[in-house]
Amino acid sequence: MHIRGVPREQAILLPERLEDYITEDNPVRVIDALVQGFTDAEWAAMGFSKAIAENTGRPPYHPADLVALYLWGFLNRVISSRNLEKASKTNVEVMWLLRKLRPDFWTISMFRRDNERAIRKLFRQFNQWCRGEDLFGGELGGVDGSKFRAVNSKDRNFTRTKVERRLDEIDRAFEKYLDEIEQNDREEKTETKVDREELEKKIERLRRRRSEIVEIVKQMDETGEDQVSLTDPESRSMKTGGSFNVCYNVQIAVDAKHGLIVATDVTNAPNDLQQLSHTAIEAKEFLQVESLDLVADSGYSDSDELKKCEEAGIEPYVRRIKNSMNEKKGLFTKYDFIYDAEIDQYHCPNGSALKFSHLENRENRQVKCYTTPACRDCGIRSLCTSGKERRIRRSVDEDLIERADRRARVRPEIMARRKGLVEHPFGTMKRWINGGYFLLKGLDGVKAEFDLAAMSFNIKRIITILGVEEFTARLRAA
Repeated sequence: MHIRGVPREQAILLPERLEDYITEDNPVRVIDALVQGFTDAEWAAMGFSKAIAENTGRPPYHPADLVALYLWGFLNRVISSRNLEKASKTNVEVMWLLRKLRPDFWTISMFRRDNERAIRKLFRQFNQWCRGEDLFGGELGGVDGSKFRAVNSKDRNFTRTKVERRLDEIDRAFEKYLDEIEQNDREEKTETKVDREELEKKIERLRRRRSEIVEIVKQMDETGEDQVSLTDPESRSMKTGGSFNVCYNVQIAVDAKHGLIVATDVTNAPNDLQQLSHTAIEAKEFLQVESLDLVADSGYSDSDELKKCEEAGIEPYVRRIKNSMNEKKGLFTKYDFIYDAEIDQYHCPNGSALKFSHLENRENRQVKCYTTPACRDCGIRSLCTSGKERRIRRSVDEDLIERADRRARVRPEIMARRKGLVEHPFGTMKRWINGGYFLLKGLDGVKAEFDLAAMSFNIKRIITILGVEEFTARLRAA
């Protein structure tokens, strides 16, 4: 015998109230307590449209209901507006949460688009409540970035290299079709007329395509950008793993006490080199602490960014980037030379001193150059350089990079916490956000979408820490 279900035609008695379906430890009670804790005036102050209804016209949905729907969606990996509309009609939790309201997908979608900046303020408002409940430690934080794909295919993104290649391909195709037309005319085949018409259509399509690409080149020249995305103009091609995809670069700062996200940012910068200080300083100011230890990976090892952090009272723990062409050639690298800060000179592996020679400007920053005349008579020069002399270059603020690297080496236990602290949230949220694909376009849109995910992540973490009933009770008491 097997376990059998009841016949579908049989009448059954269901609970008379939706309340009876939702247990006291159901997470939707947290979401309800959260959104009901704000007054209409507070929703309006955050910038949500239609928070205060007009006396005329069709009544709108309250922002609290649509925010609640989105938070439920992220917690349950349901984020598209069409799937949320379906959930409002079929899911008992959503029926309870919205009191059986059934907004259509267009209303759900446009709410998020119309309230992008307000959603960001809501996330910060919720974090302020977390700070008041002592859920942030404010002693150690971590910063990391991850690429999330944009609503823009690779075929709709053009770099200058790609544009030049496409124009070359079109020009070669032009020549090929024109040669075919000329050959058909010479041979005077009976089917020439049909072939010629088909070839002329192909040539016309190529002309149109070439005009489109020329317009893209003009747009690049006018804006000074090195690439153009047609579907989502603010997205950029970035390296993700071993390939390139059109993405946004998402940054988070996470507090170490409970692993809660303190600050977020989304940029279209292709790497993390210039991203550390903005997110770190925002996190420190929000936590309202005098000093903050901060861990980040070597992708953030930039002297300008480290300087801004130190000036703001943040001690960064960042390993330096060690990428050297000499290492690939089997030669001594810069890191085999010992720097003496007191006399401002390097000592090479053979014991010679490299003294300061001159200043150079490289990539908009000053670099000091050190040389020695001893290279000419050095017995191990072949292990050091393939040129006449070895030069060592050092940025003016390189001591900042060395300090951050030294901190990381002296306290490896802090660096060991980095991966679990700041990479874990990305792994969780990428599974919520369609495997790391944004649904909205533009920086404001993706920032709002990610902040909803970050807020949902914090809610889920606090449920684990406090439990649903304790969390709900604190929200209602606030």
